[in-house]
Amino acid sequence: MKILFVTSTRIGDAVLSTAILRYLIEKYPTASLTVACGPLPSALFEPIPGVERVITINKKVLSIHWISLWARTVTQSWDLIVDLRSSAMALFLRTKSRKILRSDKKTSDLHRVKELASLFNLDKPPAPKLWVSNPMEDMAHKLIPKGSPVIGLGVTANWMPKVWPSKNFVELIQRLTREGKIFSGKRFAVFGAKNERDIAMPVIQGLPNTECIDLIGKASISSVTACIKRCSFFIGNDSGLMHIAAALGVPTIGLFGPSPAQRYGPWGDHCQSVVSSESYHALTGKKDFDHRSSGNLMNGLSVDAVEKATCDLFDSIKGSTSG
Repeated sequence: MKILFVTSTRIGDAVLSTAILRYLIEKYPTASLTVACGPLPSALFEPIPGVERVITINKKVLSIHWISLWARTVTQSWDLIVDLRSSAMALFLRTKSRKILRSDKKTSDLHRVKELASLFNLDKPPAPKLWVSNPMEDMAHKLIPKGSPVIGLGVTANWMPKVWPSKNFVELIQRLTREGKIFSGKRFAVFGAKNERDIAMPVIQGLPNTECIDLIGKASISSVTACIKRCSFFIGNDSGLMHIAAALGVPTIGLFGPSPAQRYGPWGDHCQSVVSSESYHALTGKKDFDHRSSGNLMNGLSVDAVEKATCDLFDSIKGSTSG
């Protein structure tokens, strides 16, 4: 069976879409899968069982990237095409069956995983899942040497309004690493892209008495994924890294303000979203709001709220494990 799976250019959305990919793998365990996605998340799909080919979609003017994708897939007769990008291209390929996600106001308030699941009428979709290959594991061991447990920190985001202030991260970690607290004696790995170093460094520099592993811009997305898998806990802004942690089964705290947690919160029983006291609609509802130029909008999320959520999640997971 040949399946073409067309998914997102953004890391977070691509990771969430693995819920449907997981469903397809479990339903058709012998299927040959071709995944088409943007260049940023492409490496995440390569270790997935059954994925024989990953086609990178590089955006081009006038959307001619769809013509390019069509040319690379038209010679194959498909059994199933799943298009989460609502492209017209899927209509012009030979296939026995096709599922094309369409924008629908009825599903726009649902969590993205539930919206994707509606394409197959799944009442209970499987959770997003990522796989890590042995070479990825080897790289992670080089980047994070053996030692005490590691807590992952995602202190950056793809736009500034979503970035929880660095001073808040510093205060949170100082509280949680005091003697007798849940992260006492733990190490911290700080994740982010090379161009986000200015955002991340105040956190690393603000914790002189805590061992911080600086991974800002020092690893590929596949290596970062393997490093996050080595973490025993993850705290981060609404970002692709947050979704990667959740999809790896790492207990995850997602921090939200000017993005809707009910739509894009980390998915799973091991996850929890902490939301600003200022609502998403209040933060983004102004006519002149522009996420590219707006200042920080995360000041309504208190350190107290994040500390409580982190301790509650830690205790609930510890309790379920011991039970």
